Amino acid sequence: MKRWGDLSTDTDDRLAADTVLDQAEMAIVVTDRFSNVLYWNPFAEKLFGRQGGPTGRDTSVLSLGIMEKDHPLAVDLAKHVLKGGVWEGTFDVRRGDGTIVYVRAQAVPLRHPSGSVSGVVITAREALRSNEREKDRFGLLERIGERLAGSLYVEETLKRVAEMLVPQFADHCFIELMEGERLVRRISQHVPGWNPPPGTWKPVGAEIRYPPGHYADTALRRQETILVEDFTSTSFPAPHEGSAKICGEVGMTSAIVAPLCVRGETLGQLYLGLSNLSDRRSPHYDAFDRDFVGAIATRVALAIDNALLFEEERHTAESFQKHLLPRKLPQLDGLQIAVRYYPAAPLASHGQGIQTQVGGDWYDVIPLSAGRVGIVIGDVEGRGARAAAIMGQLRAALRAFAQDDKSPADILAKLDEWTRIIATDELDGSGAEISVPPIVTCQYLVYDAWSRELSIANAGHAPPLLLSDGECVELEFEEVGQPLGVHAKGMHADLVYKEETRTLPPGASLLLYTDGLVDRRPTRDGRTATDEETLAVLFEELAKVADESDVERIAEAATVAVPGEIDDDMAILVVRSTDVDLDVEERTFPAQPIMVGEARRMAAEAFTGWNVPEERAELACLLVSEVVTNVVLHASGAGVPRRELVVEGPPLPFDESWDSPFDEDVTTDKEFTLRLRRGREAVWVEVFDQDLRLPRIRSAGENDEGGRGLYLVDQLARRWGSRPTPEGKAVWFEIPMRSR
Repeated sequence: MKRWGDLSTDTDDRLAADTVLDQAEMAIVVTDRFSNVLYWNPFAEKLFGRQGGPTGRDTSVLSLGIMEKDHPLAVDLAKHVLKGGVWEGTFDVRRGDGTIVYVRAQAVPLRHPSGSVSGVVITAREALRSNEREKDRFGLLERIGERLAGSLYVEETLKRVAEMLVPQFADHCFIELMEGERLVRRISQHVPGWNPPPGTWKPVGAEIRYPPGHYADTALRRQETILVEDFTSTSFPAPHEGSAKICGEVGMTSAIVAPLCVRGETLGQLYLGLSNLSDRRSPHYDAFDRDFVGAIATRVALAIDNALLFEEERHTAESFQKHLLPRKLPQLDGLQIAVRYYPAAPLASHGQGIQTQVGGDWYDVIPLSAGRVGIVIGDVEGRGARAAAIMGQLRAALRAFAQDDKSPADILAKLDEWTRIIATDELDGSGAEISVPPIVTCQYLVYDAWSRELSIANAGHAPPLLLSDGECVELEFEEVGQPLGVHAKGMHADLVYKEETRTLPPGASLLLYTDGLVDRRPTRDGRTATDEETLAVLFEELAKVADESDVERIAEAATVAVPGEIDDDMAILVVRSTDVDLDVEERTFPAQPIMVGEARRMAAEAFTGWNVPEERAELACLLVSEVVTNVVLHASGAGVPRRELVVEGPPLPFDESWDSPFDEDVTTDKEFTLRLRRGREAVWVEVFDQDLRLPRIRSAGENDEGGRGLYLVDQLARRWGSRPTPEGKAVWFEIPMRSR
């Protein structure tokens, strides 16, 4: 006979260590000194959402689903426990099905019989699923606050809220926000593998109307968290028939509705519900849960409010930037253009909002005379509204200067002067006011698609990249000028900015960019790539698309070439020359009245060969006669103005044996050149001569025989103008191919 308290053989067998651990209602994980998992019990499989036991000594504890941001926490756990200490804390765990659960863990040393620490024993459970709920609450609220603080966008914030609450705290989560007077559903999240059938619960984007007496309506009106502990003991009016039907089908058991209030304003509400779709110890919420969800709602409301304010700032910033940059690029002959602009991504950890959304990077494409085009890329130092405002002034000024049709070096010299004009006054160390101009890098190019000639001047900007014949190389400069606003006082800008000329090969592309393209934030391991490394990656990726005919694909390849998040705003401009030569005719004539008819005949033959409509061709020929006649008349009545050098001080000694460079008896035969160009939508006429004086429209009297030529050009041409050339000047006009 067995004594009372003696264990039977069966009971004794059930007390084996592995049997007890397998039946424990708590996750138990054992690791070695290197954090490799040696054992976990069945409850751990369920908690972490991982099937099957450890597959070997190479299974890390991080494979349990601990989210990446908590990896340093896991490392601290191992270090602390291996020294003999006890660790306790909360992990964010992403289960195998993608859901997120908060796990409360405690770790203790696993000791060898000799007393040395040979591993770690971790016990874990779902937060708030034990008698220590009050203790867990504060740690969980801190965790939830951290996750919400990491988002500055409304949709991302709402998504994070739903991930935090389903399925750990709820089977169903709805978030509804006020849009004016309407309550609109923004989130509808449910247990994995289940979604409400159509015609039941309202979908995302639908307006929600709760009837009077409904607990959600009460929560919104009273701005109070409402608990429905058990639906079987209470009844409420349903929003509509489909809602009542689905609640019965899923077996709704309990619900909590918390208003989202901040700064005295109600943003919306948070709805959590439990049903029979999941297996829980308790299918009902209680007063503790109500208070906890109310505390969560307070943090959610703050996060949503911050996100709404940020998105409003972002919208303002993007509109600001959008209106400062070109809204539409012109259609140009012989040139394809693609552009990109990206503001720097905000640094949520530093609370930066609009300051990272606008900056001083800009680009521009400016139509010039006779089909030529001005191309600009620039960058104002710094970021924020001030940099953007300076950029807007400089872009407008450069556009105005470009209309003078002067060389790129002259344009940058004028822009440098303007940069100094808009300088702000600041106080130096002695309290005196000093002018501090902004520091600006800029590159201005003028491209002629008919000659493929590219004139460039550079003010401290990164050189453009040439993509041709499967290669990507930097366009080398003999001399790069200093950034605008920084050259030494007293040094004229003509000495700082030099013009260089290149010929763009047929089908070649040119990529202009600001430093945001290659300046990236440090990677997760804290390493920052050098300029040489990022440029090497950029060259390698662009070489793959160097022969691509679609400039949009080149721009996209450049955008994603360098890995990492951009740390500054970024502008990219890609231009590609045409593969075929454009139509052009050019001939030089003596500046004699009889040549007016010859010039007109040349124009008529060219227009006929180009299939220019007869009406347009006749108009163009008429204006050719007027411009050429004006050139011939002035060429015969005026010499070439001479630029004299004035030297102060006593006259220099003169040796009569020196040959004088100017012989007053020498006469030169004056001549003019007529150049005709045909584009897709227009024809351009240019007349070149050696006279430096630019033409102007005169007011002719009733009895005057002349003086009306340029008036006709001004009235009949779409555009006309004149520009200085190294030899004199060019007068040009544009005639559209179609009637206006």
